[in-house]
Amino acid sequence: MSTTELTTTVTDLQELKRMKEDLEAEITALEDQLKAHMTEQGIDSFTAGAFKVTWKEVTSNRLDTTAMKKAFPAETLAPYMKTTVTKRFNVA
Repeated sequence: MSTTELTTTVTDLQELKRMKEDLEAEITALEDQLKAHMTEQGIDSFTAGAFKVTWKEVTSNRLDTTAMKKAFPAETLAPYMKTTVTKRFNVA
C-alpha cells in the first residue's frame, strides 16, 4: 500500500470507530429506556411483538485472584498460572 492508501485506510478506521462509539451510546440509551419501563412496571421480562425482553439478576462465582495472590506465595500459585501471549493493535 502506498502512503496515501495507508493514510486513507487509517482515516476510515478512525471514522468508523467514532461511529461505533455513537452507535454504542444510542444502544445504551434505548436499553436504558426499556429498563426504566421494566422498573416502573415491576417486571423482569415482557414480550413486544416477536421479541422477548428480559432483564434479570444473574449470580456467578469467580475466583478473586487478587486476594489469592495476597494470601498465597507466588510459588504456590505458579503451577496454576497460565501464560498467554497476544498482539495488541493500536492507532494513535
